[in-house]
Amino acid sequence: MTQISHPTTYFSGKGKENTQQVMSLARERLHALGINKVLVATTTGETGALAASRLDACEVIAVTHSTGFSVPNNQELQLEYASVIESAGGKILTTQHALGGVNRAVRRKLNTFQLDEIIAHTLRIFGQGMKVVFEIAMMASDAGLVRTDELALCIAGSGRGADTAVVLQPVNAQDFFDLNVVEIICMPSPLHPDFSGE
Repeated sequence: MTQISHPTTYFSGKGKENTQQVMSLARERLHALGINKVLVATTTGETGALAASRLDACEVIAVTHSTGFSVPNNQELQLEYASVIESAGGKILTTQHALGGVNRAVRRKLNTFQLDEIIAHTLRIFGQGMKVVFEIAMMASDAGLVRTDELALCIAGSGRGADTAVVLQPVNAQDFFDLNVVEIICMPSPLHPDFSGE
């Protein structure tokens, strides 16, 4: 049986301070694996703009929060970052969250969790960024921006910035259980002796 070995980087803390290293690690793996699609979770657009600038040899798809995610009728993506993403040839996807939406309305109104949020909480066992990479892969697949028979590199984080990068084979939301993780490039590790937690 053939073996493939590649190190995973475990960060001692979560969040924005890891963003530059995530981009460097992602760039290295993109070239090594010949992947040309990058999905990056972005709220204000800052991380998406950085990815579009640093990973310019690939097609970067910046996946934003849905409009009204935190405040009704408000889109958190800032126009200055949207302009950078699009000027660098990237695309912006704004749509309902794959693990949110109508089911979140049921929780808010009836005070009971639905299946999608149970899945989201389960994925968060591996970290907030890990949950988000699964989510943005389904969102981009459902929008027709990535194919389900090709690999993509997904970047996400805990709060702001990036701290997680994964190579996976995307799926449409209705095929969630067929999603394949090929490689974990980096993620925060709570077992690291210097881990700062939240």
